[in-house]
Amino acid sequence: MAARSDTISQEGAEVPRVCAMNRTEAREAAVKLCFEVSAKECTAQEVLDRFFDREYYDTLLQEDRSLGSYPDETQSAYITELVNGICEHSAELDGYISKYARGWKFGRISRTALAVMKTAMYEIMYMPDIPTSVAVNEAVEISKHYDEPETVSFVNGVLGSFVREEMSDI
Repeated sequence: MAARSDTISQEGAEVPRVCAMNRTEAREAAVKLCFEVSAKECTAQEVLDRFFDREYYDTLLQEDRSLGSYPDETQSAYITELVNGICEHSAELDGYISKYARGWKFGRISRTALAVMKTAMYEIMYMPDIPTSVAVNEAVEISKHYDEPETVSFVNGVLGSFVREEMSDI
């Protein structure tokens, strides 16, 4: 995911561009935070508190330009809802992943793929303002940045089966 241009020309000098974090960047940030919760075995609140610390965020931004600008109030609320909700419903989401991970043992699935699928499933189930197709498409696109093509296809297949089987009455 390419970050937008970081500078603009102003009066003959390059100055930092101030762009609000968009929904795609916020979604990817939530995936990274969910990964961190699972990898470091810390709480969602600890991860969120650290992420939203402005000094810490500026350090992250130097290392990872895909994050975009510091999240505004809307994107902060979105990230917080996703991370807290995914952690709260983790067992339920893991159950759906296990159910539709045909041919894959749960332990074989990368933490990144798990974080991506949990994010999409949570959006589909608990955030009705986000269209199902957007949640799935964004999950596949995020997965492409971190996983091999086989895993990307797996993520798409699991989410497709989940939507067809579990959300057919919506």
